[in-house]
Amino acid sequence: MKFKINRDHFSNGLQQVSNVVSLRPTMPILSNVLIEATGDQISLTTTNLDLGTRCTIKADVETEGTLTLPVRKLASIVRDLPSMEVLVEALDAEHAKISAGSSKFRMTAIGVSEFPPLPVFENNSEFTLEQANLQNMLKSISYAQSSDETRHMLNGVYFNFDQGMLTLVATDGKRLALNSKEMEIPDGQAGNFILPMKTVSELERLLGKGKDVKILFNERQVAFDIAVDESSQEQGLSQTIHLVSKAVEGKFPNYKIVIPEDADQTVAIDRETLRENISRAALVVTDKSQSITMTFSENQIVIKGQSAEFGESEEKVEIEYGGPETKLTFNPEYLIHPLKVLEDDEVIFEFKNDMSPGVFKNTGHFSCVVMPLRLG
Repeated sequence: MKFKINRDHFSNGLQQVSNVVSLRPTMPILSNVLIEATGDQISLTTTNLDLGTRCTIKADVETEGTLTLPVRKLASIVRDLPSMEVLVEALDAEHAKISAGSSKFRMTAIGVSEFPPLPVFENNSEFTLEQANLQNMLKSISYAQSSDETRHMLNGVYFNFDQGMLTLVATDGKRLALNSKEMEIPDGQAGNFILPMKTVSELERLLGKGKDVKILFNERQVAFDIAVDESSQEQGLSQTIHLVSKAVEGKFPNYKIVIPEDADQTVAIDRETLRENISRAALVVTDKSQSITMTFSENQIVIKGQSAEFGESEEKVEIEYGGPETKLTFNPEYLIHPLKVLEDDEVIFEFKNDMSPGVFKNTGHFSCVVMPLRLG
């Protein structure tokens, strides 16, 4: 194998695929990137067995072939090379030469036969949607994923394609965030999967480089083909980035029973004003006293924080409200997260009484249920 490639294009491609590589891989080969040179391009593939990614880059291929090299060390070398034209040449099955200008490196490779192939998808459910839509949906709910490994079914985002809707849900048992989008679900294509937290993070990072994303999935695995627009292709990337992941095993809990349907009070509030006031009131709380109170009374909310270490805080927000005085207690972080990621100027807040959950909604299909705190 022998090819010449633009240094910055090579560096950008390595950056795209290096995130999935574990710092402590279970096998040496999982520290490497598989480089395949064919036609007028090279493809770069990495995997940690649970998650894998592939992108292609334009290159001047003199001799086709494959090899694997340590991806992080290779990325560091390529990034600091002194010349824009980089020559990569396989010397044998276990060694490769990287040169640019006056710099020359001889790197140790691992045999290509040891590299685990990415799964091939056949006879799967398949959907295409705009990257911006999926990116915004993930952003609006991904903060609610659970990091508790004893509840592994909650360690990710639930995707459900059914009844003319794509619904994304995340919950950690103390809050639940949901966002839906109308879309056509052909006969026989309905289905669902739980996308692991690591994959969610990588997907959010990769989205936004083009118009569409194709989603393919079966009972155990899911893949995303992410289209790349012309500006990104000018940086050397191909027309698509391929991301493939194992799905979380198990059944996601029935999230519908968590969403209250009998709220007595509905209040429209300026989103940024509410976020700022909650953030300031929370400045005096500690990890031990991680709570604030929101008291709804005639045309106002009084937000208070308190701790023995730092004292008390009070903020007032003017609203249109004529219901009974109601005092609710929440973890402020659980209120701030949805207010921070939503883009609407105004949000709807619903509640029933001082023991009920609070629910943020917008004019679309978004909901975030926050469970109240029970203080002695």
